[in-house]
Formats: sequence, structure tokens, C-alpha cells
Amino acid sequence: MREIIARALKASKADYTEIRLERREASKVVYRGRELETADVAIDVGGIVRALCKDGGWGIATFNSLEGLEERVEQAYQCARAVQGEPIELAPVPPVEDRIAVELEKDFRGIPLSEKRRLIEGYNEILLSHDKIQDTHAVYSDTFSRIYYANSEGTFIEEERPLVSIVLVATAREGDNVQRGHEALSLPKGFEAVEGREELAERAARRAVNLLAAETVVGGRYTVVLDQRLAGVFVHEAFGHLSEADFVYANPKAQEMMVLGRRFGPEIPNIVDDGSIPGLRGTHKYDDEGTPTGRTELIKEGVLVGRLHSRETAAKMGEAPTGNARATSYRYPPIVRMTNTFIEPGETSFEDMIGDIELGVYACDVFGGQTALENFSFSAAYAYMIRHGEIAEMVKDVVLAGNLFVTLANIEAIGDDLQWLPSGMCGKGQGGLPVGIGAPHVRIRDVIIGGR
Repeated sequence: MREIIARALKASKADYTEIRLERREASKVVYRGRELETADVAIDVGGIVRALCKDGGWGIATFNSLEGLEERVEQAYQCARAVQGEPIELAPVPPVEDRIAVELEKDFRGIPLSEKRRLIEGYNEILLSHDKIQDTHAVYSDTFSRIYYANSEGTFIEEERPLVSIVLVATAREGDNVQRGHEALSLPKGFEAVEGREELAERAARRAVNLLAAETVVGGRYTVVLDQRLAGVFVHEAFGHLSEADFVYANPKAQEMMVLGRRFGPEIPNIVDDGSIPGLRGTHKYDDEGTPTGRTELIKEGVLVGRLHSRETAAKMGEAPTGNARATSYRYPPIVRMTNTFIEPGETSFEDMIGDIELGVYACDVFGGQTALENFSFSAAYAYMIRHGEIAEMVKDVVLAGNLFVTLANIEAIGDDLQWLPSGMCGKGQGGLPVGIGAPHVRIRDVIIGGR
């Protein structure tokens, strides 16, 4: 394979050329209610060539056959020649040669599909065994990708990327009252990672049933404590995307907001993106341009100190590449995307965080949300009232809304209990890409809560 790629790169007439080839093996089993909806195995093979003419632009060719690679390189070059745009430079990155192999404790490629079906069927039966559960959605999936990346500067990387996942959703009904409970787990590990997860199914079903009896929260302004899942998703969606340099460079309003050195809040929030943390969904040694990943501090003690880059955005903005050029698959060119984004832990225990709150809301997990520049709206999956310093009754239909920068300034405490979400996916531009999302509990004053 290396020789084929090297010949194709040598034949290119472009100023810069890169080739990314991928072979992906996948299996999936899906239950809806008691019906087996899907049980399949797939192999997907393809590649992408990107060619750059500095006085023109990028040319791209994607394909599903690895034959005729030199022709694909020529097609990408001709596309690049046809582009009329501003000159493009790439920030320098030293060439590397590397091979990243993985060892799985229990390689899911060797597990029969029937055993995968029995696993997810068992979890589905747990969901269905709870009273008032009317419907379920239980999914098992795995993928194993082998990726080859090379560019005309001398980089050649071969990498293996495994991922195994389960998704468990229970829907409870009582008359017109319909509620859902959801749990998911997705890790770059073997089959053992999803075995023995009966408690996830129990939690999803119990939560759906408990939400039937929960009252809708009374709307107003509250001191709110976000659990680790909601705090992590909040940082990813409301702040992380504003830190992606392709968005900042193309958006004058974002340039005004995201000025390095701007203070966003008190000295306690530290927000980081790090694609090198072992064992997480967004972790890779290199991004999809061959740039090494690593730790990028975004907010340091409340001050904006960094942002996320590809080689192109780094050159445009006179900053260093950060290893954040990522692509969902060979069908797409890399764009600036997060890896593992998290709030660093503070020093406050959960008990101390809620202890002096007379009336507040403990908002947990996330059901959905939207952002528009600095404004956001998130729906918690479930929540509890905080009364006289203690967790009280469950409530539902909790919608948090506000301005990101005001919210960051209103942070009162950061917990000492950082957790990583058991699953995380980013949908920017190209659809779902595995990411890591992490946070401790976070306490914020004066949050607008929508409700009854």
C-alpha cells in the first residue's frame, strides 16, 4: 500500500497533495420493542485526495476503488487549478512516519453476530421488564478502521481505530404522558467494554418511569448546579465550537467576541481540548492532516488563551496548528473540530456546592439544545429541585437559556469530580464524529430556567 501511495504522490503536479485511504469493518444489531430491526455486517473501502495549488485553492477527489490512484490525484489537481480564490498557505508541520496499532482484550471482529445479538437482546429485555415501558430502542454497534495517511511533504501514517458502542432508550407512557430514559456507552476498546452493562439498562428504564411522576419545573431565575454530563455538553456546544478557528476566521462577529486575552469569567474556569489523553473517544496520536495532537488550553483562569486549528487556519491567523483537523470519514476533507474538550476540576465537593442553596435546580444530562453565537438553549434530560441545601424532588421540562459570556461570568464553583461522558458525538458539518466530553459539577448563579 505504501508504494502505491508514494507513486501517486510523486506523480502529482500540485504544490501540496495528501492521500487518506480507509478500510472500515462494522457490525450493528438494533431492537425496537421486541422486534429485531437490524442485524448486519458491512465493509466500507475508499479514499480521498486533496490537492492544493497555492494561487488557486483545494481540489478534492473521493473514490471507493483503490485502483487508479494516480488518476484520482490528477483529478484533484485539475479541480484545484479551476478554483479562483485567495492564496492558501499551510502552517509548517514536521513530516513523520508512524504506525499506530491497537491490541483489544476481546476483539469484536472475532465475536459472532449471534453473540452480539444476544448481548443487546438481553439489555433490551431489561428495558421491557419495567412496568409502564411501552417501547424501547436498543443498539449494539462496532467499527474497526484501518487508515493510511500520506502527504507530499514526506508524512506516512498507518493507524487502527476501534470503537464499540451500545445505546439504550426506554419510553414510558401513562395516558398522554410520555417520557424517555436514555443511556449510552461508546469506547475505543474491545467487546469486553459493553459486557456486564445491565445497570445501564436498569437506569434508563427507571428514569423513564420516574419522569412520569415528575412535575414540570416552575420557570424563573435559579442558582443551578449542572451535573458532569450537562456541564460537558454545555462547554462543547456553547464554547467549544466558538473556539474552532475556521468559524472564527470566517465570522467577523466571532472575531470580535473571541479575542485572545479577553476575560470571560472568574479565575476558576479552565477549559482545555486535548486529543492525546489515553482511552477516550476523541484521542488520536495525529489528526487527519498528520499533525500531532496534544493539549490546547482554551480558557486559563477565566481568560481566553487559545483556539483550535488546522494547518490552513493556523497559517491564516499566524498561530500554531493544534492537531484539530478531523474528518468523519474518507468521504470528507478534514475541518477544524474538537477532540476531547473538558473543564478542569476545581476544589469544591458536591455537598459543599449545594449546601448553602435555599432554592435551586440540579440539572442532569442533556436532551437537546441549540446555540447561536454566544446565545444558547439546552434542555436537561431530567432534574431535581435543591431545597435547603439538599437534593429534593425530581422535575422535568427544564430548559436552560442565556448568554455564554454572562453564564461564564456567573460561575460560582467548579467541582472536584471530573467525569468523562460515556459517549460523545459532534455533528459539525459532516455528521457524527467521536469526541470526548468531560466536566466536573459546575455551579452557576442567576440562570434563566424555562418551565411552567
